[in-house]
Amino acid sequence: MVSKLIDQDGRFLEILDRLTTKSIDDYYNPYKLFEWPDSLPEEMWWMSPELTTTHGTEAARRLTEKELHALSRYESINFYSLNVHGIRELLIEVTKRIHTTGFETPSDFFHHFIGEENEHMWFFAEFCLRYGKKIYRQPAGANVEIPRSNVESLLVFARILIFEELVDHFNSRMALDDRLHETIRGINRIHHQDESRHIAFGRELVTALAVDVKQTSTEEEMRDIAAYIRRYMTYSFETLYSPQVYRDAGIKNPHDLRRQLLESPQRAEFEKSVYRKTAKYLEKTGLI
Repeated sequence: MVSKLIDQDGRFLEILDRLTTKSIDDYYNPYKLFEWPDSLPEEMWWMSPELTTTHGTEAARRLTEKELHALSRYESINFYSLNVHGIRELLIEVTKRIHTTGFETPSDFFHHFIGEENEHMWFFAEFCLRYGKKIYRQPAGANVEIPRSNVESLLVFARILIFEELVDHFNSRMALDDRLHETIRGINRIHHQDESRHIAFGRELVTALAVDVKQTSTEEEMRDIAAYIRRYMTYSFETLYSPQVYRDAGIKNPHDLRRQLLESPQRAEFEKSVYRKTAKYLEKTGLI
């Protein structure tokens, strides 16, 4: 059981106590923190251009600056929409485990985690609805079903960690990008502040769960886990490439553009850069 492993790990217990204390000390009221202007200028970057899916590609060279700004606007709405969907799923999974057998020790931190993630979902949804007038639907194939077995919790928290690290790659860069409106920098900055705690916790928890699973799993079962995790990483990254986004930005043949971008060498480099730290951690843990 994971709580037994945590209780035997003085370092993890110390980290858990420090992160819980920091959650309390850093607490803020998001409903009062943000000032929402009535509108944001359309002729600007809504996402750092280096983080847009067309960056460095032939497609980007064919677009005007106005079209690139429009694309960044809709890609940002898609990015925050993906956050809404991802947070909703992780809240369901963490809530199912709080104060249950095996998760007694981290449950106190889970309370802070759940509260913070609920507030994140609110301000991301608020941004989408105020400035995009919608939340993009969750892409098809979102379930990437988690096998109901003794490795279920490991896969759940590995997914949560992958999602959080992908998002934080964007947050940490946009928080510091002075080409973006302060409202955009602000929501990325505050999310990065909280996610740094969640990622630190997630890495420790996934490591403990991996140790537990390895004790009872065959080499073939571990290969299946690695294949599942890689599929989920690919799926999560490809949700950034949305034909609906391209259509809303006024780009013709959006499905063709998505296919071209996914097949481009820039996509491979982009994915590698986004997952650089995540992949290194998962390899060190022996999960991929």
